Amino acid sequence: MLTPAFGQTSPADTLKPNAGATSADDLLAGLTDSTEAAPLMPRHMIFTQRAFWGPKGLLRLTNIAPLTPEGRAKELKIRRTMLVTHQVLGFATLAGFVAQGIVGSRLYKAQGTEILRIRETHSNLATAINIGYTTTALLSLTAPPKMVSERRGPSSIKLHKYLAILHMAGMVATNILSEQASKNDQLKSWHRAAAFTTFGAYAASIIAIKF
Repeated sequence: MLTPAFGQTSPADTLKPNAGATSADDLLAGLTDSTEAAPLMPRHMIFTQRAFWGPKGLLRLTNIAPLTPEGRAKELKIRRTMLVTHQVLGFATLAGFVAQGIVGSRLYKAQGTEILRIRETHSNLATAINIGYTTTALLSLTAPPKMVSERRGPSSIKLHKYLAILHMAGMVATNILSEQASKNDQLKSWHRAAAFTTFGAYAASIIAIKF
């Protein structure tokens, strides 16, 4: 009767370690592939973000901000700082709108020498608002994009962006009508309507994102 020699292994014992190693290798390869496949950029970006931060954007082509996982981590910190500043300046600009509305109402009722004084205040406030508004907009438009695209369906972020289109158009119209109204009194009511529409859309956009 034949007996197996000591130290001899059966075929089953021989296959088990190799099968386990193969499974581990496959799992590791799958994790590596999923990591490499993870997108560094969202699929959808606004045109200003794509121009600066897109895969073929200015900052990529000039190698100022190479598209790497480490680089994207730094960009997200920059994005947060820019958007926090965007919010702070947004509230400051909103306060300017309120002050301008009060001064503007007084200007419509002013008479005599009071007109010149209030008009100068109105003009100075308009300059400050335009600077604040433009800076606030640029901080949002040029901030690095987030990692993933927005989910489908309605959201406060999308409402904020739609209202931004409205108040941006209103800002352009208000500034144009302001210049024209100084030459034609009949346009003053249009200028006032554009200003209040802009203020309403701007205030609503802030409320949408905060509440």
